[in-house]
Amino acid sequence: MRLLGLDPGLQRTGWGVIDVDGSRLIHVANGVISSDPSGGIDQRLVALHAGVLETIEQYRPDAAAIEETFVNKNPESTLKLGLARGAIILAPALSGIPVTEYAPNRVKKSVVGAGHADKHQVQLMVEKLLPGVVFANADAADALAVAICHAHFAQTHQAIGAPPAPKGRRGAAASGMQKAIAAALAKEARQ
Repeated sequence: MRLLGLDPGLQRTGWGVIDVDGSRLIHVANGVISSDPSGGIDQRLVALHAGVLETIEQYRPDAAAIEETFVNKNPESTLKLGLARGAIILAPALSGIPVTEYAPNRVKKSVVGAGHADKHQVQLMVEKLLPGVVFANADAADALAVAICHAHFAQTHQAIGAPPAPKGRRGAAASGMQKAIAAALAKEARQ
């Protein structure tokens, strides 16, 4: 299974692609998509969306995961980040690729074992889990951590026979029980 991890940002969005082979995680690629701060919000969102689409076309992931954002003290920054996340999420969704969101603490706990780990600790663990990886920048390292988190949860879903996270156009309608299980697992992932 090939996974795309995304760390959203209006100025820089990190991305990371990994392959999952059983319990083995293999680094494929990572990078950053930038938008020009001097451009209008419309141009910046188009640049982010196009960059994610280009990454999807090049690496053909089976699933995508994105880090949720928490509300900033500055409402304008929060709104702009929300717009960026929408443009970013739309790219895999329109490509028929399921997208799962993870809270930052869930990502850190999955990768480091502690939900309040700092960026340096996360990068060290990503390097251990993906030997030989060279990060394009800190945003790309965070995106790889999101992909690793999703790999862990996807493997858990498969092991217990639970349905995967709700899918985009690829997925079929789930039964009531499957929806209840998916909702409970999604709630668990946010905590």
